[in-house]
Amino acid sequence: MSSESSAPTGITAEAGAHADAHPLNVHLPTDKELVLKVIPMPGDCNANGDIFGGWVMAQVDLAGSVLPARYANGRMATVAVNQFVFKQPVRVGDILSFFSSVSRIGTTSVTVQVEVYAERFRSQGRYIKVTEASLTYVAIDDSGRPRKIVRD
Repeated sequence: MSSESSAPTGITAEAGAHADAHPLNVHLPTDKELVLKVIPMPGDCNANGDIFGGWVMAQVDLAGSVLPARYANGRMATVAVNQFVFKQPVRVGDILSFFSSVSRIGTTSVTVQVEVYAERFRSQGRYIKVTEASLTYVAIDDSGRPRKIVRD
């Protein structure tokens, strides 16, 4: 019996000594919206050849702002990064898919969950989760002060 048969349903383990730490073929979320796709380039690398964590964070912030913009109906700002977890490194040429969902709508703010999946350059069609985050955005007026979110 292969080691792949013992993986949880929907996940196939990558071959190697750390097979359980690098699941491939993770199913993309159906309860979140695809809000961004991007491919990191060589200029986005750190000295180790992986993509800078700060670059990934900036992309997550952009992706995270898509859904709150629908509620803010105007200016908004990122006010908190509640959680940010780098699960796997991101590499040059990965196709990154950013999925988001609203977890809370407050009086002036919207909190979202963002999950990032990578298709490795040589493994198209197979996904691994590389990052997950929770961010909060606040609707602001022209002076930068919080303003109420009007719900229909």
